[in-house]
Amino acid sequence: MTVLFLYTELADYFIKSCENLSETEEVHIIRWPVNKEAPFVFSFSEKLKVYEKNNYTFLQLEQLIKKINPDILICSGWIDKDYLKLTKPYFKKIPTVLTCDTHWSASIKQYIAIVLSRFFLLNKFTYSWVPGKKQSQYVSKLGFKQNKIKTGFYCCDLEKFNSFYKSQLAQKKNKFPKRFLFVGRYYEFKGIKDLWEAFTQLQIEAPNEWELWCLGTGNTIPPIHEKIKHFGFVQPNNLSEITHECGVFVLPSHFEPWGVVVQEYAASGFPIVTSAAVGSSEIFLENGSNGYSFEAKNIKELKEILKKIITLSDSDLIKMSMASHLIAQKITPKKWSDTILEIYNEFNTN
Repeated sequence: MTVLFLYTELADYFIKSCENLSETEEVHIIRWPVNKEAPFVFSFSEKLKVYEKNNYTFLQLEQLIKKINPDILICSGWIDKDYLKLTKPYFKKIPTVLTCDTHWSASIKQYIAIVLSRFFLLNKFTYSWVPGKKQSQYVSKLGFKQNKIKTGFYCCDLEKFNSFYKSQLAQKKNKFPKRFLFVGRYYEFKGIKDLWEAFTQLQIEAPNEWELWCLGTGNTIPPIHEKIKHFGFVQPNNLSEITHECGVFVLPSHFEPWGVVVQEYAASGFPIVTSAAVGSSEIFLENGSNGYSFEAKNIKELKEILKKIITLSDSDLIKMSMASHLIAQKITPKKWSDTILEIYNEFNTN
């Protein structure tokens, strides 16, 4: 089977899933340029065939896809109008799959999309593949029938992050690292300023040995604090050098459609703290078992959760760590690949 992805911004975890798929299927990816705000350096296996969209005219892309001759076409969202035009000729001839990570929010824009979806989506795509329940609700409203909606679209590189867990567990059992970890862009909607404020307040109200380590860049100026350390942007291959020094992962986003990073650090054995606005918390955070959730933008509630964390014993933190690791296995690269095969088989048996 030949699989073609029309993709926007690639991510390391997506490439890993594609590499897993390429063990049994032929995989082609047409992609956007690398985002300057997240300048990941990617390496591709020889089995993956990757094309830079900007290197082709629209006509050349049409010819390229004809040459690839895909058995299934998967398009990331509907933001790229070229991708929509390129998908149209294959509608109902092969499975055409729309991916989407947008939550249903009942906005005016979304209601307009519902009215217009038959003209720009339902006449191009037979299936929708989304991360979780909130996205499933949205694409259902757009007109996709429930039996044409698949979940589990995002999956982290489990092999890599499971290895972090295995290599670090003994060290954590000996002495649990008293450091919170944030990984993400330095933008206000990521809740990073809330985290800095909550942590700073906690250090004043209840001085303790815990530190906050932050990985990322953006337009928000980081504070100078003796217990807050900033590492800037870190390439995925260099993460383990930092993460083995940290203990609890925090993602305080005001808005986060999914957040694969939650699965990554759950797999690594981190107790998890997220805002309720983080989509992936619906699967990878079990409140009280492997972490805690709080209302987005609620600095006081976040501070109380951080305070609760620092009062836990090492044995309690290890229990949460082990629970996180188990919960992270709910979505795997194999299940991801199996979903593609499932869509292909369903389409060709109907």
